[in-house]
Amino acid sequence: MNEALDLLDTLLDGVSEPRLKLISADEGQALTVLLGPLDDAELPEDIRHAAGAMRFRLGSRLA
Repeated sequence: MNEALDLLDTLLDGVSEPRLKLISADEGQALTVLLGPLDDAELPEDIRHAAGAMRFRLGSRLA
């Protein structure tokens, strides 16, 4: 699971402004919802932190 989070983190960091438009608002919201279950208290702290950070970054870019 950490590899998937690392890959998504890398993709979000590498997205340039023109490529960001390839992700619609609906797709960004769907990704945010899909990251939600990773905030489960039973998961390790690093996974919860990474998921929260990605959700925040997606939300701020789509706002």
